[in-house]
Amino acid sequence: MVTLAHPKYTKPQKGNKTDRKDAKWICDLFMCDMVKPSFIPPPDIRQLRDLMRFRMKLTYQVTGMKNRALNCLTVSNLKLDDVFSDVFGKSSRSIIQQILDHPGETFDVAPFVDKRCKHPIEEIQAAVDGAVSREQAAKLKICLDFIDEQQKRIKEIEAEIFRLAEPYSYALELIRTTPGLNKDPLTAIRILSEIGADMSAFPTSKHLVSWAGCCPRNDKSAKNIKGTRISRAGSYLKPILVQIANALLKSKDHPEFRERYRRIKARRGHKKAIVAICRMLLTSIWNILSKLEPYTAKGYLADKVKEHSVVITKAQGLELLRKRGYIFKEELADA
Repeated sequence: MVTLAHPKYTKPQKGNKTDRKDAKWICDLFMCDMVKPSFIPPPDIRQLRDLMRFRMKLTYQVTGMKNRALNCLTVSNLKLDDVFSDVFGKSSRSIIQQILDHPGETFDVAPFVDKRCKHPIEEIQAAVDGAVSREQAAKLKICLDFIDEQQKRIKEIEAEIFRLAEPYSYALELIRTTPGLNKDPLTAIRILSEIGADMSAFPTSKHLVSWAGCCPRNDKSAKNIKGTRISRAGSYLKPILVQIANALLKSKDHPEFRERYRRIKARRGHKKAIVAICRMLLTSIWNILSKLEPYTAKGYLADKVKEHSVVITKAQGLELLRKRGYIFKEELADA
């Protein structure tokens, strides 16, 4: 029997140590059933995780190459980023291709611009009033070819990812009921590939949060708190959770996240409040996959019993109900 364990939990006492003493200490811990096995997902989840991480690396490479291409345009005095929200969109790419195919020639940009573009043609025409040198043109062509090739590879990887994720369609449907995960299916697949679909590996939601590195460490001696920093675990999971948490703060459909963020930010700051929202998301996902039930905000919006009564005005009570998602029939009739 082989047990894969984290070395953090098998460290011997400080002092005169050797490899022989360390091995003996680990054997003693194992015989006393004190070595906690690490979480190892099933083979198909491991393959899905590997492809998702590979896709993420390819996406980072595309983003880096887009920045280099944008630098070429900036050096050449082509301010396409001022008039296009996406410099690598259809209209902008057609203009860039025209500049590369006919260097030094002036042309009318109107035939290349989509009718849905918000900026007027005059501003776009002024944005392309620049000159691309031979060296910058060669660099820009290589960047654009690299971006096109990598995007093809990303599409091939995504097709394989969807094939591997097909057996977990029901679990993914449940995960996508979580706020912030209902738009892009790859977001739910990315979270599933990191934590797996079987929550029996984590006895409680707190174990999952701790494994993902979204809870403060317990570094305390007597009454002195030495630190509450989160761990380095979950390096692939935490970034996507932080992105979802930042997006939820702007949503009015889920006041439970925004209210909790507002309360914690006032005391602890933005970063700790965002990590707290990540913990809420992980707790919700653990309960969804454990109970096989869709997400509901009743647990967060449930009325808490107060030890003492709080006196508020009628207007304050109505505002409190609105913040919790209640809509009054009279207001709907007036609208």
